[in-house]
Amino acid sequence: MKRYSRITGTGSFLPPRRLSNQDMVALLAARGVQTSDEWIVERTGIRARHYAADGVNASDLALPACLQALQAAGRRVSEIDLIIVATSTPDMVFPSTASILQRKLSEHAAQIGESGAAGGAAFDVQAVCSGFVYALTVADAMIQTGAAQRALVVGSEVFSRILDFDDRTTCVLFGDGAGAVVLEAAEHDGSGPALLASAIHADGRHTGILCVPGTVSGGQILGHPLLKMDGQAVFKLAVGLLESAAKTALAKAGKSEADIDWLVPHQANIRIMQSTARKLKLPMDKVIVTVQEHGNTSAASIPLALDHGVRQGQIQPGQTLMLEGVGGGFTWGAVLVRM
Repeated sequence: MKRYSRITGTGSFLPPRRLSNQDMVALLAARGVQTSDEWIVERTGIRARHYAADGVNASDLALPACLQALQAAGRRVSEIDLIIVATSTPDMVFPSTASILQRKLSEHAAQIGESGAAGGAAFDVQAVCSGFVYALTVADAMIQTGAAQRALVVGSEVFSRILDFDDRTTCVLFGDGAGAVVLEAAEHDGSGPALLASAIHADGRHTGILCVPGTVSGGQILGHPLLKMDGQAVFKLAVGLLESAAKTALAKAGKSEADIDWLVPHQANIRIMQSTARKLKLPMDKVIVTVQEHGNTSAASIPLALDHGVRQGQIQPGQTLMLEGVGGGFTWGAVLVRM
């Protein structure tokens, strides 16, 4: 029988500090930047987002999301032999946020009298808002080849640290959070839960339309260390690329749009999600939407939305999901999953 990977548990975490649009309006007004709740909602569908407290990093947000996913899967930290963290806002230049998370998971396990996760592979994936789709694809490939048995695949972001609060067109969009899944090997005939197909892509010609064009050199920041985005260019690219990635994944799995029970998209903008759903001939009541409360949490947005759908009882065992995302790079991708 063919070796597959399947999602056995989901988890998520949002930092406690919630900023409504009214809070953002007041915050920006203090800087001389004007916006309104109506302007934000009309263009994005966002009504609130969460920000991490000072000193709280991507690994700190990832830890409770992972523990929740492990609990849902009925697994212990010691049973994990692969950790992949998708993030554009790592704890530090190096080591990887995944390595730091591995240490924190092992420390938690020790506190409750269990063994940890040391020794398994741990690394980060940087594909911005497509990062979770990329990470899931990599983990699935490693499990299929036998390189790993059981993985934690995580998206965790603290985008509030890289926002330009003098640019109302971008700073109102993003939030912080983390989501995680336990992905593990299963050998069967393909009729049960499984990652059915994936498609990931990039086009480096479009690096300039969504980027943080800064770096660290000699102890100094070179370039611009805050997010810059050409919103219209991103929108024009996003809808078409998401449609093509989804259709590629469906074709690989021998499925059609009619087989999709739920679309779980990157929560960038309600307009992009609506347009993508129309392209796939899906009504909006088949789309998991969390952007109104989470904002755009980049690599964390898909696993956050997935966990929300599972815990709200929308997503049920046996259903087929299309996960898809698009982000800076320019990167995009889709994964077809049977729960």
